[in-house]
Amino acid sequence: MTRTHIPGILAMAAIVLASNILVQFLFGQWLTWGAFTYPLAFLVTDVMNRLYGAPAARRVVLAGFVVGVICSLIGTQIMLQGDGYTYPAVTLRIALGSGLAFLVAQLMDVAIFDRLRDGSWWRAPLASTLVGSSLDTAIFFTVAFSGALTVLEPGNNVTWAGEVLPLLGAGPLVPLWVSLGVADWLVKLSLAIIALVPFRLIVLKALSARAPA
Repeated sequence: MTRTHIPGILAMAAIVLASNILVQFLFGQWLTWGAFTYPLAFLVTDVMNRLYGAPAARRVVLAGFVVGVICSLIGTQIMLQGDGYTYPAVTLRIALGSGLAFLVAQLMDVAIFDRLRDGSWWRAPLASTLVGSSLDTAIFFTVAFSGALTVLEPGNNVTWAGEVLPLLGAGPLVPLWVSLGVADWLVKLSLAIIALVPFRLIVLKALSARAPA
């Protein structure tokens, strides 16, 4: 690791920390505020990949993973109360889903970006973020809330997430956790497109700063 990697590591750590805090606050019926900050992790990874290569991007991912694990460990010790129950802010399934989703999705993002890096400037960040975001959503919500995986934490009652409701309030009948995942996924896809603008600006500014006078 060199000093040039420190801004990326700090940015990733800040995003992961902020997302772990903001996920506790609802935004509407299907989302939390963390849904809008977490996708920025893909922007940081892609910028580092473009400027310093895949190895540097993987170091940034590892730093984010470590911060996420620490946040999860702290969250398991914070007890909340509601509806007459006391429960941890972060359950084992949420911790497992969050960590696994982050690591798999971010490393896939790095690999896809690296394979497409010689194409048009927008292709690598867009394709890698779309695939990574989709993996992240699928892994997290399945591990954290699917009734098929109750064996992971038998004492954690997630029947509320399996309540069958119209998809996003208007579609076919699906478990609640599927609607939550789809809403999260749609936000990620939207931000993947929007993030192309700051990606381009940051990369161009960084490359111009490197150019000899």
